[in-house]
Amino acid sequence: MNVFEAAFNSWKMITRNKMRSFLTMLGIIIGVTAVIVVMSVGTSAQNLILNEVKSMGSNMVSIVPGKAEEGGPPSSVFGVVITTLKYEDGEALLERNYPSIVALSSYVKGNDRVVWEDKKADINFYGVSSSYIDVEDSEVEKGRFFTKEEEEAQARLAVLGSKIAEDLFGDRNPLGEKIKIKKSNFTIIGVMKEKGGGLTQNQDQEIMVPVRTAQSVLLGIDYVSMVRFKVDSIENIDKSIGYVEDFLRERHDIDDPKDDDFTVRSVQEALDALSMVTTAIRFFLVAVSAISLIVGGFGIMNIMLATVEERVNEIGLRKAVGAKNIHITMQFLIETAAITFISGIIGIILGVLVSVTIASIAGFMGYKWDLIISFPSIIVASFVSIVVGLVFGLVPARKASRLNPIEALRYE
Repeated sequence: MNVFEAAFNSWKMITRNKMRSFLTMLGIIIGVTAVIVVMSVGTSAQNLILNEVKSMGSNMVSIVPGKAEEGGPPSSVFGVVITTLKYEDGEALLERNYPSIVALSSYVKGNDRVVWEDKKADINFYGVSSSYIDVEDSEVEKGRFFTKEEEEAQARLAVLGSKIAEDLFGDRNPLGEKIKIKKSNFTIIGVMKEKGGGLTQNQDQEIMVPVRTAQSVLLGIDYVSMVRFKVDSIENIDKSIGYVEDFLRERHDIDDPKDDDFTVRSVQEALDALSMVTTAIRFFLVAVSAISLIVGGFGIMNIMLATVEERVNEIGLRKAVGAKNIHITMQFLIETAAITFISGIIGIILGVLVSVTIASIAGFMGYKWDLIISFPSIIVASFVSIVVGLVFGLVPARKASRLNPIEALRYE
């Protein structure tokens, strides 16, 4: 049997009934498009999340309240209020002067409306320690950051992110101006250098106040939501974490590590956990999107069975002039493979276009979104589409090959 002739006949069959062929191909097109888009967007989103965590610094370690079970995140990460971590814990750790810990800051967070003259804005405010800029590798563009003495004295001072400063004051110099947060006046002493927005936090749209002031004046609490410290080198992270865990157990009168009311995690641990979770989610989504390929396969089988019924006379004639069962089977399999191959090509093109569109939208919204379209994903989508076509085309092909030539010629 001439393969090229069979392929040409396949193309004639596809173009003979364009609407039916399009509807037959639609399931495969959607399936391949979904696989390409999910793999591209999933990988790009994973990189965005991991890069966001990496931007915190590979030598950063966080202490959060609550015990993490089996390596997972503690309850405080999901918004559960746990009050076991205190400002004094961080200060006592600093007083120990552990050589590997080079900077430490306590954090609390709130949200409220800030008012200056006739301008208002809903903002996130952070209560932080005076060493915040050292921990976060941030810079003050105008003015200064508050001192340790001002932090301890619960001074009502504020340092603005670059974006919130622009929104409230425009081109006017905000230094020395007073803003109102929760009915309390704060004097602006600095504006942070623009840092750019992140997935979870945007310093440019935040206001920093002394952590003790945020606790007593703005939030009315005696605990902190997190303590973050920087280690001098990556090699000393594990040793530093062990030291901090022993120190906090001693302060909190905890004898058994199973009873810990805190969790100490490095950025690298968070990266490993996030990578594992996001990879699992990505492959789950790919598996779900691949279901549409199977649905498309059933559509192809249904149409090809109908095609066999329409071409019974043709099949009988071919057999009468010497075509064998294997020739008829191959003819229909080639036709099915042609349909799925063309569908796969269209699906790949659409998948790439949709992925590029999503990347453009994400970039326009300010996310550092990398467009990732892997060659293996295209190969996998093409291979799977052809395999689906061949598998689901086998039933109608075998049915066609088993027709009796005499009965087929008499069929009307």
